[in-house]
Amino acid sequence: MDRRKRFRFYSLKLCGIIFVVFLIQLFVSGFTDLFLLNDKAPSQLWRFVTPIFLHGGFAHLLYNAFALALFGSMLERIIGSRRFLLVFFISGILANIVSVNFYDSSLGASGAIFGIIGSLIVIRPLMMIFAFGFPMPIFIAGIVWALGDLIGFFYSTSGNTANIAHLSGMFLGLILGFVYRKKALRGIG
Repeated sequence: MDRRKRFRFYSLKLCGIIFVVFLIQLFVSGFTDLFLLNDKAPSQLWRFVTPIFLHGGFAHLLYNAFALALFGSMLERIIGSRRFLLVFFISGILANIVSVNFYDSSLGASGAIFGIIGSLIVIRPLMMIFAFGFPMPIFIAGIVWALGDLIGFFYSTSGNTANIAHLSGMFLGLILGFVYRKKALRGIG
């Protein structure tokens, strides 16, 4: 098998890292504050990458890990493991950077996951998934998710969900999807 096309399970490995980091968050006081993205980031460059691996609670972690394992594995199989990692990190980093301009701090893999979904929407728009209790093409689910985040951004009173990170991650994923679409259609992993 061609080394470039070999599936390396990076999406699942990232889930494992996220779970380990969450355990550290639970048991090491102050850990989260050292690694989330906030106004200290310009002088502490690691804060641009590390928030992707942090989560605000167990439900946040479970939703993101499930979506990363599912959609990440799909995208990784289509475009290859290295390109998948590029989508994950570019979307995650830039979504958190956009998000921190609207909120005091940013953490979570949601922007990276929405980047993965955005790429899948472009590369395989008619791929059927199960969302909202129904089977539907991923591009329809993506539209519904984006509308939900737009509504959440403009009308949410809790401010607990970084809707702008989801939207910016999806936007970046759409762009990266166009970059990788031709290669994926030709079967180049």
